[in-house]
Amino acid sequence: MASGAFHSRLLRKVEQDIALAQQAGQQMQALCLQARRAGLLARHGQLELARQELTRLHQAAFASPHPGLGAWLHLAEALVAYYSHYDVGARERLLRADSLARSAGLREVQLEAQAFLAHLAFADHKPETLVEHAQACMALAQPEDSPALARLHMVMGLALHLSDSQEAAQPWYAKARALAAQCGDDALTSALLYNRAVIGVARLREAELADGLDGSPALMAAVDSVAHFDRAMGVVALDILTPLLRAQALVSAGEFAQALPLYQDSLPETLAHGLGRLGSSLMADLAWCRVHLGAAEQEAALALAQQAELELDPACHDDDRGVTHARLAQVYVYLGQPEQAAAQQALARSAWQAYRSLQARWRTALAGSGLQPLN
Repeated sequence: MASGAFHSRLLRKVEQDIALAQQAGQQMQALCLQARRAGLLARHGQLELARQELTRLHQAAFASPHPGLGAWLHLAEALVAYYSHYDVGARERLLRADSLARSAGLREVQLEAQAFLAHLAFADHKPETLVEHAQACMALAQPEDSPALARLHMVMGLALHLSDSQEAAQPWYAKARALAAQCGDDALTSALLYNRAVIGVARLREAELADGLDGSPALMAAVDSVAHFDRAMGVVALDILTPLLRAQALVSAGEFAQALPLYQDSLPETLAHGLGRLGSSLMADLAWCRVHLGAAEQEAALALAQQAELELDPACHDDDRGVTHARLAQVYVYLGQPEQAAAQQALARSAWQAYRSLQARWRTALAGSGLQPLN
């Protein structure tokens, strides 16, 4: 049904399993597999198809309640919530899926839920919580659990990379890539490419804004590889994010004229999709683009800079806060407002110091976790 819209070996395997369960008269097993399919559709960005599937499955669940089906439905609903609005509120559904799966003895749902809970903990910068869920996931894992283990290995690699332990991240990344290829999880491969590029661009911006180093276009190939892979495989879950990632890299490389239209086209939709915590840093970048595009843009640049200050979200992460304040300091210097620039630079120093403390927390939590990539 759904596999015609895009390429996914994992989805085709699940659809084959659905057909076999139906042929064998295992209707509840078929329904559980259909709920799994809905989650896979969400991960590929096929959200409308996923919602249609879930509506039908909820009707079946009301007619014939079953804890196993309930667990799979909560897991799928969590994925729809996350990929619709990057909603960390998906955590509550994942916890419910895990609880129901424990009661029903569904190790596979527990494993998927714990792996994604670890992913959410990474996204929310909670090192100790990530370790807790990662340990639970590894304790449940069996060799055949490639999809969940691929996600967990990706998340561990990202956490180590974020903590400034790039060398230690490599075995985790390599295993994540191998596991995703083994089970045909193209959405996970896409996420791995994207998230590695995100951290690379973040480190580039940190080097530029916190350490005063020159920007470099070297990461553009990594950013572009995400779009190339997603086009080839029909993955659309990251369509609104990849252009913004490219714009950030272009700004650090000094390619302001190329970055400006990417921000103008993508920023409104990004904010509408629940990523308001990024709004201030992206607006500050947009202001920095405008100050470089001639005197006619100076008034617009100042208005954007002032709006970026107002848009600082309490949930904004320390590194994004550091980018915002450091970029605004640059804008105000360029516009001849030294007092505002000095105030922003002081705020940037405080944010970068907080981020360094967070990196130290990541290193401590990960070093004490006892977790190692699978052989």
